[in-house]
Amino acid sequence: MTASVEDVEDVEDKVLVPVRTPGSRRRSIGLVAALVLLTALLVLSLVVGSKAMAPTVIWDALFDPAADSDHFAIRDFRLPRTIVGLVVGVALGVSGALVQALTRNPLADPGILGVNAGASFAVTVAVGVFGIDDIRGYLWFALAGALIVTAMVLLLGSTRRGRSPVMMVLAGVCVGAVLGGATSALTLTDPDAFDRMRSWEAGSILGRPLDVVWPILPFFAVALVLAFVVSGPLNAMALGDELAAAQGVRLGRTRVLAIAALTLLAGGATAVAGPIGFVGLMVPHVSRWIVGPDQRWIFAYSALLAPSLLLASDILGRVVMHPGEIPVGIVTAFVGAPVLIVLVRRRKASGL
Repeated sequence: MTASVEDVEDVEDKVLVPVRTPGSRRRSIGLVAALVLLTALLVLSLVVGSKAMAPTVIWDALFDPAADSDHFAIRDFRLPRTIVGLVVGVALGVSGALVQALTRNPLADPGILGVNAGASFAVTVAVGVFGIDDIRGYLWFALAGALIVTAMVLLLGSTRRGRSPVMMVLAGVCVGAVLGGATSALTLTDPDAFDRMRSWEAGSILGRPLDVVWPILPFFAVALVLAFVVSGPLNAMALGDELAAAQGVRLGRTRVLAIAALTLLAGGATAVAGPIGFVGLMVPHVSRWIVGPDQRWIFAYSALLAPSLLLASDILGRVVMHPGEIPVGIVTAFVGAPVLIVLVRRRKASGL
C-alpha cells in the first residue's frame, strides 16, 4: 500500500525538521497574501474615520506634516490607533495559538488560563483601591495581575508527574471565575469610579496613546521569540508526551516557556486594549484550517491574520454607527461568533 500525498504532508507537518514540499510553497504564498491583506488594512485604518481622508493627505501627514487639522487627526489619533491595533492583534493571535497548542484544545483561548481575568482584576484594584484611572498607571497593574495569576495556575495545575494541561485548564477556569466575581463586587462598590473605564472594559483601541505601547514592546518581542522557539517542541508534544520525550523534548521547560510567552502577550494586550474576545480563539483556528497542524506555520499566520481581523473589526465599528463608533471588542464578538461556529463544524479545523 502506497502513502498518499496528504499522508506524507501530515507526517512532515509533525516532525521537528522543516522539509521543503509543494505544501510549504503554497503556505508561503498564503503568508505573503496575508501580509498584503494586513498592509491594506493598515492603510484603510488611516483613511476611514469620522471624515474620510485621501491617500495623498495621509502621505503628507506622515512624511510632510503641516499645521493642518487633518494632519493633526492622522498623526495624533488615527496613526496611534492603527499601531495599537497592529501590536495588540499580533499579541492576541500568537497567545491564542500558544494556549491551543499547549492545552491541545482547538477551542481554547488565553482567558481559559485566567490571564484576562487576572489583568482585569488588577485594573479594578488599581482604579477602585488606589484611584488610578489613567491607562498609563493601570497598564502595569494589568500586566502584573496576568503574571501572578499565571503563576497560581501553574502551581495549582502541577501534579506529581509534572504540569498537566488538563489540570492547568481546570485551575485557570476556577481562578478566572473567582477573580471575575471579585471584579464585579469591586465595581459595584463605586460605580462612579468605574464609569471612566467603560471603554477599556468593552475592549477598545480608541484613545490609546503610543506612550502606553512603547514600554510593553520589549515584553512582546521576548514573548514572540519564545513562542517561535517552542513551536517545534509543541509539534512533537501534539503526538503525546511520551513520544515527545523520546524525541528529546524537555516537556516541563517547553510548557513553562510557552506559558511565559502567552502570559506576556495576552496580559500586555489586555492591559492596553481591555479584554477583547474571539481574536485569540478564532484566528489560530482559521490558521490551522489553512495550513494544517504545524505550529510554526500556525504561529506565523496568526501573527498576520489576528491584527487583520482586529483592524477590520475596528474599521467596521467606525462606519456601522457613523458618526458614532462601536468598540472593537463588541464587533469582534458579533463577527467572531458565527464565523467560529461555521469553522468548528468543519472536520479539518476541529482537531489539533
